[in-house]
Amino acid sequence: MRPEDFPASVYAARRARLAAAMGEGVAAIPTAPERVRNRDTRYPYRHDSHFYYLTGFAEPEAVLVLVAGAEPKSVLFCRPRDEARELWDGERWGPERARERFGFDEAQPIGTLDEAMPQLLADRAVLYTPFGADAAWDARVMRWLEAVRARARAGVHAPERLHDVRALVDEMRLVKDAHELARLRRAAAVSAAAHRRAMAFVRPGLREYEVEAELLHEFRRAGAQAPAYSPIVAGGANACVLHYVANDALLHEGELLLVDAGCELDGYAADVTRTFPVGRAFRPEQRDVYEIVLAAQQAAIARVRAGAAWNEPHEAALRVLAQGLLDLGLLAGSLDEVLEKETYKRFYMHRTGHWLGMDVHDAGEYKREGRWRTLAPGMVHTVEPGLYLRAAPDLPERFHGIGVRIEDDVVVTESGCEVLSAAAPKAVADIEAIRRDAF
Repeated sequence: MRPEDFPASVYAARRARLAAAMGEGVAAIPTAPERVRNRDTRYPYRHDSHFYYLTGFAEPEAVLVLVAGAEPKSVLFCRPRDEARELWDGERWGPERARERFGFDEAQPIGTLDEAMPQLLADRAVLYTPFGADAAWDARVMRWLEAVRARARAGVHAPERLHDVRALVDEMRLVKDAHELARLRRAAAVSAAAHRRAMAFVRPGLREYEVEAELLHEFRRAGAQAPAYSPIVAGGANACVLHYVANDALLHEGELLLVDAGCELDGYAADVTRTFPVGRAFRPEQRDVYEIVLAAQQAAIARVRAGAAWNEPHEAALRVLAQGLLDLGLLAGSLDEVLEKETYKRFYMHRTGHWLGMDVHDAGEYKREGRWRTLAPGMVHTVEPGLYLRAAPDLPERFHGIGVRIEDDVVVTESGCEVLSAAAPKAVADIEAIRRDAF
């Protein structure tokens, strides 16, 4: 994200909230390490979301240290300016400029971190850090603690309590502020435009990766930095593989194409799925299955509102899907029996949504103390029911290989929800109109 997109005050306020939630102690939060792809080539760098949420700082080799208590302060440790490296890799902020631009109380070269941390941890009661996220980081933290403990005979004590800082930051990230919602709306709009482009592009005889290329072109053309996850472009029976990403098969007349793709724009993700015919129109069996999934999604969206439990949209979708499978003759028994025995799981095996934000499967628990979380304004999640009819001897052949998923991104409001990705067509008539014009 460009640093001018969010004012430094936004990140400073988040750091203040975290310090208040800590009460006392020190937090040390690293960004993500760079990763080698092969030999001296690295993967494209992507910051750690928790670190970025609190800093707005996108460079690698950086650590945020937050001191809570009576005299709170924030310290950024980052790479120094280096003319030789900047010639190859681009300009760095450097500590002094980063302190001024991003609103830290102090900034130091990253090379001083190991010397500074034992001093910062001395006589502090609590250490907050993302334990378990990276073994090398955990070992480094333990060395700092041992360095403090080595001074015990001088009357210095080390933190007695160790907490995973992600639990506190996850709660902060769960409800999006106005700045975040603006980015999520933009990411969803770009993703919806990419889905429209794909719908208008597809022809029998193309390969799935050609459709993927259209999606990626639209993402980048509109300013998104990358896809938020590996796009799923699944023709025919490939749509019955939930995380299909090979994207190399031929597309055939008479099949459906499931496209699950969203962009990451300025640090925020979209996650949108549409299913449509490779030809001009749905076959009758395809339309029947599609209409069941669409009705299930509409039922779920209708249950998204402040005060509802997290599982209510899923339960609403599940009843529609189960009844639809009974109506098609693909399941037997009563609706209550199908739900109780979970026989629907042969055709629908995942839940109806997940949190969305900086990560496509975003931070935040779904249950608290064994109870489903209550939805609140500003929470953002997906609504994505589906049906996946794998070929089987006891399944009528006309249904073989039909996979349908419809997914939208929604933000909870007081009275209901806002569908961020509504610009991506999903009504049968709208899809078939686009498909007819494509030929």
